[in-house]
Amino acid sequence: MVSIVGIMVNTISLLALPSVVYLLWCLVSKAWAWAWSTSRTLPTEAQRKLPLPPGSMGYPYIGETFQLYSKNPNIFFAIKQKRYGAIFKTHILGCPCVMLSSPEAAKFVLVTKAQLFKPTFPASKERMLGRQAIFFQQGDYHARLRRLVLRAFMPDAIRSTVADIETVALTTLSSWDGRMVNTFKEMKTYAFNVALLSIFGKDEIGHIEELKQCYYTLEKGYNSMPINLPGTLFHKAMKARKQLGEIVAKILASRRESKVQANDLLASFMEDREALTDAQIADNIIGVIFAARDTTASVLTWIVKYLGEYPGVLQAVREEQEEIMRIKEMGQDKNDVDKCLTWADTKKMPMTSRVIQETMRVASILSFTFREAVEDVEFEGYLIPKGWKVLPLFRNIHHSPDNFPDPDKFDPSRFEKSPKPNTYMPFGNGTHSCPGNELAKLEMLVLLHHLTTRYRWSLSGTESGIQFGPFALPLNGLPIRFFRKTSRNNG
Repeated sequence: MVSIVGIMVNTISLLALPSVVYLLWCLVSKAWAWAWSTSRTLPTEAQRKLPLPPGSMGYPYIGETFQLYSKNPNIFFAIKQKRYGAIFKTHILGCPCVMLSSPEAAKFVLVTKAQLFKPTFPASKERMLGRQAIFFQQGDYHARLRRLVLRAFMPDAIRSTVADIETVALTTLSSWDGRMVNTFKEMKTYAFNVALLSIFGKDEIGHIEELKQCYYTLEKGYNSMPINLPGTLFHKAMKARKQLGEIVAKILASRRESKVQANDLLASFMEDREALTDAQIADNIIGVIFAARDTTASVLTWIVKYLGEYPGVLQAVREEQEEIMRIKEMGQDKNDVDKCLTWADTKKMPMTSRVIQETMRVASILSFTFREAVEDVEFEGYLIPKGWKVLPLFRNIHHSPDNFPDPDKFDPSRFEKSPKPNTYMPFGNGTHSCPGNELAKLEMLVLLHHLTTRYRWSLSGTESGIQFGPFALPLNGLPIRFFRKTSRNNG
């Protein structure tokens, strides 16, 4: 789940290319609201004494939104950082913002002074996913939810799910044989199925197909203009959201009636002593599904691309995975009575793990996260005013040569030693970091074991380029034809 839960998820990246209509709607409504409020607010004592960070606020009302969203956002970030340094101000999507591109600044916002910066999301997104979902929360309620999610996704809880995840992986891969597939789309399906397995367990099948179809409708409307009129994508999505709540309620009723003992996320949410309402459970389940899909699928898509581009790395991964398979087939590991992967096997994959780490660094699926200052904050002699958005720039930190020499080079060996503190944050940092990162890594390792040992593929050369929406992806979702190897030595 990256992410599940992301590379769940602590945050939903807004590095999307929104529709022109929705973008203009955001700009006009938010800019006028901000202008109206600031024109009536007297400056605080801190605001009178401290300077704002350097930077440009762009044009009236629209700020620098089009400069950011009309091209590769990395260019926008790089130009700003070169001109103004590691902290600078701007104005995007109708909001005044402070962007931060140093490890120390990211730690300040996400860890050291996290209580001064709340997660912030458009109201329409909160309505669609559920206002009581974990990543919209702060304080005691957030801590309680995080504890429940961690309980279901920590290593002790997920080690028993390896065989079930492996079944999902094998089913997914078998459907690719000989086909030209959209890699990202197929990885989304895989991540979705693992998320559902982790939330509901393998025996809950009665309502899962119905839940999937409703979720697909919800997803289509997520980035649509939030006008709730019949016929619009947003209206259809909100209708699907209501149905999803009803489906979860049915599953809850069935689980309570059967009194089944389970070790999944639903069971964690349902514990009597936690006293979550059905609405709270539904919001968090839908939120977890959302966080679990695209981020994990994005990472897996980039891994396939990088392995195709770096045959030496692919060979090293393949040899590592084939050695695990060889030992199991020869019966040298007495604990492996069958040939299924085990939790112990996944701990024998250091090269594959480094490939995952380096992919998350280079691709930086979550380029930044949004926070909002809950009061005036001083940082490095500058003022961050209350109500301003604050964006730690993960991508800049991951691509800084001060943190990672030759940062644009794909080099898994750099993770043979641990990176410097606060320089590597693919799952975020602090109390809102992704609580499902262990599950995300597990489902990637399981899929890569079978992908590299059983299948071959090659890049045609037509997949160059990157698209942003909302995550950085290879162009067109990386269309590739996969073939099952006829023998261990073929491919």
